[in-house]
Amino acid sequence: MFAIVDCNNFYASCERVFVPRLRGKPIVVLSNNDGCIIARSNEAKALGYKMGDVYFQVKERLRKDGVCVFSSNYALYGDMSRRVMQTLEAFAPEMEVYSIDEAFLDLTGFRDLLAHGQRLRATVRQHTGIPVGVGIAPTKTLAKVANFTAKKQPQYNGVCVLESPTHWEPILAALEVGEVWGIGRQHENRLHAQGVTTAFEFSQLSDTWLRKNMSVVGLRTAQELRGIPCNELKPEADARKSVTVSRSFGQRIRWWRKSNPKARTVSSGWW
Repeated sequence: MFAIVDCNNFYASCERVFVPRLRGKPIVVLSNNDGCIIARSNEAKALGYKMGDVYFQVKERLRKDGVCVFSSNYALYGDMSRRVMQTLEAFAPEMEVYSIDEAFLDLTGFRDLLAHGQRLRATVRQHTGIPVGVGIAPTKTLAKVANFTAKKQPQYNGVCVLESPTHWEPILAALEVGEVWGIGRQHENRLHAQGVTTAFEFSQLSDTWLRKNMSVVGLRTAQELRGIPCNELKPEADARKSVTVSRSFGQRIRWWRKSNPKARTVSSGWW
């Protein structure tokens, strides 16, 4: 069993921790140089503000709506992230830090997963002040679905456990296929053209079609939605990889100085 713990509106929640009077009030956090909105509290989302809204275009509207605006403070967010992750380490033998505000936990062999998730959520809130959502399921992709459900449907109280097909299939049948972890806009459009609109319909596609049209990645995603684990936990982060493409000449370039055409100068480097 996998759990994913996701901090709710992380940057906005970090700002609220140190200003308790802002609880229940709309908050937005801006990008570098206060360019656009990159984080919103639930109250700000309810007012219709979107990720990526350009600040100067909505500045007056934010003022009229009484929205608290913060410039980004990445040093603070990094420190709060470390505190959250340190707290989570006590709840599972292995953990994969997936992003600054998300982590996967290995809960294989744990009993009463709902109670464990509720204790985890309460402890993180007590130690850090950050609210989190918890999704628990047999695969990472289903855990993501459970987490999404826990945050969107209040009756779960922030913790959703999907232990068997009878638990997850009704949720998949109501979930837009584009909300599935790993399905981007291009694949979503292709699936819509195929008549597939829900996550459950996607999970029922044949392996042959998936491999041909969405490669092995799409096949694994569908299998995970069926409850077949294809993605293992990675307790240690992969080494960063990068590819650099640059241009250079194969030999030194000689050029003529315009002010004195007879004076030839050899460049000291590669041009």
